[in-house]
Amino acid sequence: MDDDGHFGEDVASHYDESDEPEFDPAVIEATVDFLADLAGEGPALELAIGTGRIALPLAARGIEVHGIDLSAAMVGRLRAKPGGRDIPVAIGDFSTTALDGLVGRCSLVYLVYNTIENLTTQAAQVEAFRNAARHLRPGGAFVIECTVPDLRRLPEGATAVVFAIGERHWGIDEYDVANQGLVSHHFNVVDGRVEYGAWPFRYVWPAELDLMAQLAGLRLRDRWAGWGREPFTSESRKHVSVWELPGRTAKRG
Repeated sequence: MDDDGHFGEDVASHYDESDEPEFDPAVIEATVDFLADLAGEGPALELAIGTGRIALPLAARGIEVHGIDLSAAMVGRLRAKPGGRDIPVAIGDFSTTALDGLVGRCSLVYLVYNTIENLTTQAAQVEAFRNAARHLRPGGAFVIECTVPDLRRLPEGATAVVFAIGERHWGIDEYDVANQGLVSHHFNVVDGRVEYGAWPFRYVWPAELDLMAQLAGLRLRDRWAGWGREPFTSESRKHVSVWELPGRTAKRG
């Protein structure tokens, strides 16, 4: 792995061209509506801020937004966008990097698009919760958007599930069930040719995340099936979870 941690310039250069639902303007607007409601006036901190898909429209609402990201290439793309240079970003591991000026001050810390699973050990995921809690003020919220592990779609004896088939993108998830491991294989059409990339993850269950939150001194406030606050059920394919740092009452998600 290079210093950009799987998200070098080869990925950053076409990251925003994805046809995944998360890049749909309507989905982005719903995400920002949800987060803005929790953030109030801020400050808000995005872990793995990337190219600013969420941070820029959130900042456009008048909220003070900061970020942490390991990838200088992804942050370079953020910087090139209108308003991108106005968002302070620290280059570093979001599970351990602390922003001294924000410790104990944030109304909101958030981590979207399954990125908690980019941390490939349980210990690192626990540290991410502790780092989020470190930056929150009492009553502040930590939000994670993450898929529910898709093991129900895995036939007996099989190790892979096709999760995306599109005009420009195909995706296959390869599971290591014994170790909660996952390698996500992506085939993308770029400039008329097919490019292949594979990224390792550690998939994690909602209940396990709740325990990580407890270890960090947080408590579950809400869990939804999406940014529109759809009820979370046994059939939900993803969750948007809100934990809070105990203290004064904050706005509900």
